[in-house]
Amino acid sequence: MRRLLLPAAALCAAALALPTSASAEIIEIGKVDPAVPSSCPGDNCLALAVTTGYQAKVGTTRAPMVVPKDGRIVALTVGLGKPSQKQVDFFMKSPYRFGSASVQLTILDPRTKLRYRAIRQSEAFKVEPFFGRIVQFPLARTLAVKKGQVVAITSRTWAPILATADLGNDTSWRASRAKGSCDNAAAPTAQVQPNQLTQYYCLYGKERLNYSATLITTPTVKKPTKKSARRR
Repeated sequence: MRRLLLPAAALCAAALALPTSASAEIIEIGKVDPAVPSSCPGDNCLALAVTTGYQAKVGTTRAPMVVPKDGRIVALTVGLGKPSQKQVDFFMKSPYRFGSASVQLTILDPRTKLRYRAIRQSEAFKVEPFFGRIVQFPLARTLAVKKGQVVAITSRTWAPILATADLGNDTSWRASRAKGSCDNAAAPTAQVQPNQLTQYYCLYGKERLNYSATLITTPTVKKPTKKSARRR
């Protein structure tokens, strides 16, 4: 067996011509510090109910739920309040009868005039066993996303994930409700139909939705950069 020996300069040039490694990034979309607790079980126990919403801004952080890079969403994390039994009954029984608390992710494609098209959705997760905790749910089927799309959260029933403590006008979220329906929180407006186009007109200030989504970005390979190698 013959061994092929290359000059040192040739080896150096070959190494410099190799492409750089391609690695995926893990990004937690919507994670903004400091964390704030959900409002329940306080006197003003608020919940995301029968609607879809996304965080519009948190202080100086604007559009925290916009996807920064192409990839796949692999998990949902929610910070759940711990409502009292009386508060649970309020949402599950009379007068609203929303049912058992649950959440799921909805991927939105932005259109014009605050309209978004729902293009993908995760399975729904029951959250009652985890009240009072921060819990991460891995998705059974990951969701493909593109840069510029929005990761929203949906509750077809209700979920105690709204925070209000010490929040100013620079923190707000939008719900899938049209103009004139912002005060009717009991009307079902959850965006759950495939390709459904809905207006997110209603903006709620001094409130924060406690959720984030784990994104694994699509690896990209940069073209190799050739550099001259001097022979010594």
